[in-house]
Amino acid sequence: MKYIPIAKPIIEKEDIASVVSVLKSGNLASGQLVASFEKAFASYCGTKYAVSVSSGTTALHLALWSLGIGKGDEVITTPFTYIASVNAIHMVGATSIFCDIDADTFNLNPKKIEEKITKRTKAILVVDLFGLPYFVPEITELAKKYNLHIIEDAAQAHGASWKKTKTGNLGGVGCFSLYPTKNMVAGGGGVLTTNSKTVYEKCLLLRNNGHLHGSYNYQAFGLNYEMNEIAAALALAQLKKLDSRNAKRILHAQTLAKTLNGIKGFILPSSPLGYTHVYHQFTVRITKNAKLTRDTFMKKMQSNGIDCRVYYPKSLHLYPHIAALGYKKGDFPIAESITQEIVSVPIHPLVTDSELTYISTTITQLLS
Repeated sequence: MKYIPIAKPIIEKEDIASVVSVLKSGNLASGQLVASFEKAFASYCGTKYAVSVSSGTTALHLALWSLGIGKGDEVITTPFTYIASVNAIHMVGATSIFCDIDADTFNLNPKKIEEKITKRTKAILVVDLFGLPYFVPEITELAKKYNLHIIEDAAQAHGASWKKTKTGNLGGVGCFSLYPTKNMVAGGGGVLTTNSKTVYEKCLLLRNNGHLHGSYNYQAFGLNYEMNEIAAALALAQLKKLDSRNAKRILHAQTLAKTLNGIKGFILPSSPLGYTHVYHQFTVRITKNAKLTRDTFMKKMQSNGIDCRVYYPKSLHLYPHIAALGYKKGDFPIAESITQEIVSVPIHPLVTDSELTYISTTITQLLS
């Protein structure tokens, strides 16, 4: 039986040739290719600056750090995401303040944010979950009203957009991951984008132990978060194909949505008007009205050779070390209920048309 994985990096001849060229050159540390990638990625996002880093998590850490957010400060964010967002907040000494999500988009619910804002709130860390940008106009208005920074965790949303503005350019600072399962990969690495010269210059120092690359003029405390030339070479090659691969994801998502629409207890992902969803994951909900439970559905899909995953199995505020900050079950009912219903199925660009038909046919047979 053929197995269809939930994600698979696309590495082609051009990618391999780019990396081999770097290896043969012997110039492996951060250099010309890193600078070229930063310029290309900033241009792609429409921002003035891009700072390459070692991971999406370090991009988040640098974003908070460069904005001066630290001890005693609060950052509002979502409990329904990967833990890197929260880890970064606490690594700078600030406190994460959770806000419940919107059930249709899985993103932060702007109607619930204002009640979380206090005198200590310094930023809203939004997440473009599964490839869909956050509620841009509503959250932008709140940030302006209370003079708050918007940090955009766009780790899963390379190339997504609101109207004609791409992720990375929607808030004050954008943060991307280049992890092997993302819409574009570099075997690791990340990128931070911004239009602020101050943030940009601080990040250049902080990512390189407090001095600019090539000098030993130490100006601040920092860490080693630099990207290397191997990752930059792969990232440059991948960036050229990002739009075409996103288009394939979108087409696959539209095909599944068309064939699976109307199944009882099966809720398709939402893509509001004006937003371009790039479907890092095609995440559906299996509700109590469905023919099978979510877990039974997953087991049957797996037995049919179709990989299914739960992103994410538990709301972050319920993990013991985070609950110790004062959270308890019932604090964020939408996020908690969603974790019991969601499941992602494969729609990445390497899924063939015949495999897509097989996925939709299998789901229909299981749930209709």
